[in-house]
Amino acid sequence: QVQLVESGGGLVQAGGSLRLSCAASGRTFSNYAMAWLRQAPGKEREFVAAISWSSGRTYYVDSVKGRFTISRDSTKNTVYLQMNSLKPEDTAVYYCAARGGVGVFADTRYDYWGQGTQVTVSS
Repeated sequence: QVQLVESGGGLVQAGGSLRLSCAASGRTFSNYAMAWLRQAPGKEREFVAAISWSSGRTYYVDSVKGRFTISRDSTKNTVYLQMNSLKPEDTAVYYCAARGGVGVFADTRYDYWGQGTQVTVSS
Protein backbone atom coordinates (compact mmCIF):
# COMPACT_ATOMS: atom_id res chain seq x y z
CA GLN A 1 0.00 0.00 0.00
CA VAL A 2 1.41 3.37 -1.01
CA GLN A 3 1.88 5.86 1.80
CA LEU A 4 2.91 9.49 1.35
CA VAL A 5 3.71 11.59 4.39
CA GLU A 6 4.38 15.32 4.01
CA SER A 7 6.25 17.56 6.39
CA GLY A 8 7.91 20.97 6.45
CA GLY A 9 4.97 23.34 6.21
CA GLY A 10 4.61 26.38 8.44
CA LEU A 11 4.26 30.14 8.68
CA VAL A 12 6.74 32.33 6.83
CA GLN A 13 6.93 35.97 5.82
CA ALA A 14 6.69 37.02 2.20
CA GLY A 15 10.05 36.60 0.50
CA GLY A 16 11.02 33.73 2.76
CA SER A 17 11.68 30.06 2.04
CA LEU A 18 10.39 26.67 3.08
CA ARG A 19 11.27 23.11 2.08
CA LEU A 20 8.55 20.50 2.00
CA SER A 21 9.36 16.81 2.22
CA CYS A 22 7.32 13.80 1.14
CA ALA A 23 8.36 10.41 2.49
CA ALA A 24 7.07 7.67 0.19
CA SER A 25 6.71 4.02 1.12
CA GLY A 26 4.88 0.87 0.15
CA ARG A 27 6.47 0.02 -3.17
CA THR A 28 9.30 0.77 -5.57
CA PHE A 29 8.72 4.17 -7.13
CA SER A 30 11.11 3.95 -10.07
CA ASN A 31 8.17 3.86 -12.52
CA TYR A 32 6.11 6.51 -10.80
CA ALA A 33 5.45 10.16 -11.37
CA MET A 34 5.43 12.33 -8.26
CA ALA A 35 3.94 15.75 -7.81
CA TRP A 36 3.10 18.55 -5.45
CA LEU A 37 -0.34 20.11 -5.62
CA ARG A 38 -1.99 22.74 -3.46
CA GLN A 39 -5.41 23.92 -2.42
CA ALA A 40 -6.14 27.39 -1.11
CA PRO A 41 -9.29 28.19 0.88
CA GLY A 42 -12.30 28.42 -1.40
CA LYS A 43 -10.34 27.34 -4.44
CA GLU A 44 -9.93 24.12 -6.38
CA ARG A 45 -6.87 21.96 -5.95
CA GLU A 46 -4.18 22.94 -8.46
CA PHE A 47 -1.04 21.35 -9.84
CA VAL A 48 2.25 22.95 -8.74
CA ALA A 49 5.17 20.76 -9.82
CA ALA A 50 5.91 17.22 -10.98
CA ILE A 51 8.93 14.99 -11.33
CA SER A 52 9.56 11.69 -13.04
CA TRP A 53 11.17 9.39 -10.49
CA SER A 54 13.10 7.48 -13.15
CA SER A 55 14.43 10.34 -15.32
CA GLY A 56 14.30 13.30 -12.95
CA ARG A 57 12.47 15.36 -15.56
CA THR A 58 10.47 18.17 -13.98
CA TYR A 59 7.57 20.43 -14.85
CA TYR A 60 6.14 23.49 -13.09
CA VAL A 61 3.07 25.64 -13.23
CA ASP A 62 3.97 29.09 -14.57
CA SER A 63 3.24 30.87 -11.30
CA VAL A 64 6.07 29.07 -9.46
CA LYS A 65 8.72 28.79 -12.18
CA GLY A 66 12.02 30.21 -11.02
CA ARG A 67 10.92 30.14 -7.36
CA PHE A 68 10.12 26.48 -6.59
CA THR A 69 12.25 23.40 -7.21
CA ILE A 70 11.05 19.80 -7.06
CA SER A 71 13.60 17.05 -6.51
CA ARG A 72 13.82 13.46 -5.32
CA ASP A 73 16.27 11.41 -3.31
CA SER A 74 16.02 7.77 -4.31
CA THR A 75 18.15 6.60 -1.37
CA LYS A 76 15.59 8.07 1.04
CA ASN A 77 12.45 7.54 -1.08
CA THR A 78 11.71 11.20 -0.51
CA VAL A 79 10.48 13.99 -2.75
CA TYR A 80 11.16 17.62 -1.90
CA LEU A 81 9.71 20.98 -2.83
CA GLN A 82 12.06 23.87 -2.19
CA MET A 83 10.03 27.08 -2.15
CA ASN A 84 11.85 30.42 -2.35
CA SER A 85 10.61 34.00 -2.68
CA LEU A 86 7.29 32.97 -1.23
CA LYS A 87 4.25 35.19 -1.81
CA PRO A 88 0.98 35.47 0.13
CA GLU A 89 -0.80 33.87 -2.83
CA ASP A 90 1.26 30.70 -2.23
CA THR A 91 -0.71 30.16 0.98
CA ALA A 92 -2.44 26.76 0.75
CA VAL A 93 -2.44 23.19 1.92
CA TYR A 94 0.26 21.41 -0.07
CA TYR A 95 -0.21 17.77 -1.03
CA CYS A 96 2.26 15.20 -2.25
CA ALA A 97 0.83 12.80 -4.85
CA ALA A 98 1.91 9.81 -6.93
CA ARG A 99 0.75 7.79 -9.90
CA GLY A 100 2.17 5.14 -12.16
CA GLY A 101 3.99 6.29 -15.27
CA VAL A 102 7.43 7.36 -16.41
CA GLY A 103 6.58 10.87 -17.58
CA VAL A 104 5.53 14.04 -15.80
CA PHE A 105 1.84 14.86 -15.49
CA ALA A 106 0.68 18.43 -15.03
CA ASP A 107 -2.83 17.74 -13.81
CA THR A 108 -4.62 16.67 -10.63
CA ARG A 109 -5.41 13.08 -11.66
CA TYR A 110 -3.10 11.35 -9.24
CA ASP A 111 -3.88 8.03 -7.57
CA TYR A 112 -2.19 8.38 -4.19
CA TRP A 113 -2.21 11.38 -1.89
CA GLY A 114 -0.65 12.46 1.36
CA GLN A 115 -2.56 14.14 4.15
CA GLY A 116 -1.31 17.62 3.27
CA THR A 117 0.79 20.23 5.05
CA GLN A 118 -0.23 23.86 5.60
CA VAL A 119 1.89 26.66 4.18
CA THR A 120 0.99 30.18 5.24
CA VAL A 121 2.79 33.22 3.83
CA SER A 122 2.19 36.50 5.62
CA SER A 123 2.51 39.87 3.90
